[in-house]
Amino acid sequence: MPANPSGNRVKQDADGSPVRDEAARLQPDRITVALIPQSADDLQNLQDRTSLSKTDLVNRAITLYEFIDSQLRAGQDLIIRNRKTRETQLVRFL
Repeated sequence: MPANPSGNRVKQDADGSPVRDEAARLQPDRITVALIPQSADDLQNLQDRTSLSKTDLVNRAITLYEFIDSQLRAGQDLIIRNRKTRETQLVRFL
């Protein structure tokens, strides 16, 4: 079992990848992101409309993107339906 920089042993999974203990898993992963102006405006509009924090909105966006990506990779389609007219549109991501 290899040691981490502090000299402590790091637990490994069967495939050799490090296993994060519960305390490490609960620690937030912090990143800094440079937003293009359109994304910054969209984020502000979402904050104004939902009263959610930037952190909450980014976390939800990542979770939503992961779900959509996994569905598309599984061969599913993403379809939007207008509730009033019942018109449907196929959504494609480039």
